[in-house]
Formats: sequence, C-alpha cells, structure tokens
Amino acid sequence: MIARLKGIVDLIGDGWLILDVNGVGYMAFCSGKTLSQMVVGKAARLEIETHVREDHIHLYGFADETERNWFRILTSVQGVGAKVGLAILGVLSADELIQTIAAADKALITRAPGVGPKLATRILSELKDKVSDLALGVATKQSSNSANNTSDSGNAPSNLSDAASALINLGYGPSEALGAVSRAAANMNGDPDVQDLISKGLRELAPADR
Repeated sequence: MIARLKGIVDLIGDGWLILDVNGVGYMAFCSGKTLSQMVVGKAARLEIETHVREDHIHLYGFADETERNWFRILTSVQGVGAKVGLAILGVLSADELIQTIAAADKALITRAPGVGPKLATRILSELKDKVSDLALGVATKQSSNSANNTSDSGNAPSNLSDAASALINLGYGPSEALGAVSRAAANMNGDPDVQDLISKGLRELAPADR
C-alpha cells in the first residue's frame, strides 16, 4: 500500500494531480486546499490514502497527515464517500472542522458540495465524541506556536489541558470544552494562563456568542 509520495508535480486538474516520481506518474485525488498549494514543475510531497476496490485502485493525496487523518474520520461516517470527504476538506481546515463539530454548526458544514442538512446532522452527531483528542492537539499546537515568541512556553500544553478540564468539570462535554479552549487560544497572544483560558472559553460557549 502506498502511504507517501515525493516527486515533481506534472499536471493539475479538477480535483486531481499527477505526481512524477522518478519517471512514473501517479494520479492522486486531492482537496481544493491541497491543490492550491501545488505548482506544476515544483517538488511536492503527498501523504497518501490508498483505496483498493475490485474495479480500481484510487490514490487520495493530502498536504499533511492531519488532513489525511480527517479524511479517514470523515469517510467513517455513513454516507460520506471519498468525494464528499475531499469536498469538506476543501472548504474547512482541520481546526475549522473541530470548531464546527464542537459547536454543532450545521450551516458551516453544508457549505461543502454534496453535504445536505441530513448528512450534516449525521456527521456532527457521529463525530462529536471523536474530536476531543484532535481538539486538544490543535489547541496545544496553536498555543505553542504563539508561545514560541515568548521566553516561557513550557506551560502552554498544561494550561490548555487544565482549562479544558475545568470547563468539563462545569458540565460541558469534552469536545465542546476543548473546542472552546482551542478558539480562545487562537485569539490570544503569548502564553495565556489557565484563568484567562477558562474565562475566554466560557465566553466562546455563551449562547449569546453563537
């Protein structure tokens, strides 16, 4: 099974590209976001998801492992095939997906071609309990990136985890709490402390703000 390809972008089409790897051209279907990062004639690396069927072998290419992981998660939902999964990833980034699912925002997810209200409801329902670890990972990454510009970034992951735990103790669901902390951290500079994250997280969760 092919898991990764490195080569030169030979051709870009509508929803696909051909990557020249040592003279062999591999066609990979990609999201709009991944294709927007590709340039014909330039080197590229794609994380690959290989689908083997009786009548074909399809390669799906992604700019990074996070996007590939989300493709796997999305296509685990009944009714979400590869085409719809790529369509969703074309309009929503990983952190936007986390926030959308945590907030149960049906309107945002129906922006993707092929996703109607019924399918959007199923996606939000089935994935809500699966985003907790992803939300914490994104929030930690966002806070760490901001904290790299300060002299003390060691407390960022701990602060995020503690703030999320505090919100969970107040009765919010794990994905809901982590989604709020993620959004709060993304809008704060430096290395916010736990109290600030809790305060801003509660504002994110306030009904008036939705």
